Amino acid sequence: MNPDLSRPRPARGEEHPLLLPLAERELPAGRHQFHKERLMAQIHEDLRAADIATAAAPAAPARATGPRNPFLRRAVFVPAAAFALAGALAAGFLSYVDRGAADGPGSTVATGPALTTRIGTADPKGAPQLLDRISLASASAAGPAVRADQFIYIGSKAANTYVKTVGDKSTLVSLPLHVRHQWNSPDGTKGWLIEPGNTGPEGVTLAGRDEKGNTPTPYLNAPTHNYLAALPTDPDVLLRRIYEETKGMGNGPDQEAFTTIGDLLSSSYPPAELTTALYKAAAKIPGVVTVDEAVDAAGRSGIAVARLDEHSGQRVEWIFDRQALTFLGERTVQVQGEAGEQGLIKPGTVLYTSAVMTRTVVDRIKELPPTAR
Repeated sequence: MNPDLSRPRPARGEEHPLLLPLAERELPAGRHQFHKERLMAQIHEDLRAADIATAAAPAAPARATGPRNPFLRRAVFVPAAAFALAGALAAGFLSYVDRGAADGPGSTVATGPALTTRIGTADPKGAPQLLDRISLASASAAGPAVRADQFIYIGSKAANTYVKTVGDKSTLVSLPLHVRHQWNSPDGTKGWLIEPGNTGPEGVTLAGRDEKGNTPTPYLNAPTHNYLAALPTDPDVLLRRIYEETKGMGNGPDQEAFTTIGDLLSSSYPPAELTTALYKAAAKIPGVVTVDEAVDAAGRSGIAVARLDEHSGQRVEWIFDRQALTFLGERTVQVQGEAGEQGLIKPGTVLYTSAVMTRTVVDRIKELPPTAR
């Protein structure tokens, strides 16, 4: 189950996202279909940039800073295996643009006002107690029972904000809120993604093998549902494994551990016992706090468990319903300092927001459950 990959990570200047050195990437590379999404997103970005540049000629070409595209949260180092997919994926995007789709010629991308919010008050002492309550609530929820021929479906809403530069003028803009539909088989060999603005109306396949024809091996930051079901459910053992497998990644081991757990909670469908263990493991990470008020992408208000990335000044917030303590979504908020080109990302800017609307099991790929129609 690859992560929801719309959320940006702290900006690191104008490095090409496919060429970031391993030590500097914000998150580890995902499994094969994750690489495919990354590559598709880069193709999409290149096509869009070329279109903007053509429309603006002979003026200076347009470029975007901050999030390079809305497909991914993480900057990744894509292995050579992913590039074997380039031909087919490029053809798919070209046919989509040629049909005059929303992001094709003449379109305007990311022109909405920047997302902002009140910065909630953090309580450094409340996280262990809240996460203990959340873990108890999650333990009573039945985990998914999924057959090998079924699919995990996740329907979500997402939006993000970044600095857009055209010529010598930079502005802070937000991509519009959109719905994301994703299907994955339990073993990860089959999948589909439909995300308006990033795929054509029919979506794109997430299936595929590596350049040797082998099925990619799942791992912590690129899991399948079957992989998740086999993870240890002892919180201490699980947390130790997270630290070991993400060593040297992101902006420090604690922030990376928190981010990794957040990805599993928001972008996959872990079994109930594993979900409980993830919450208990998160309570052991230094710097985790509670936030009194946070709102997800669907406008649902709740309480949050969060951690500040001191490198970027951005706080990642997991949002929960106040009464039921169910996971609603997450967001990334600039809470300290300024970021982005010309310091346009001020405190209170919401860089990414999401809401999990439906998470269930369906019988067929591209089947929408009633709650998602």
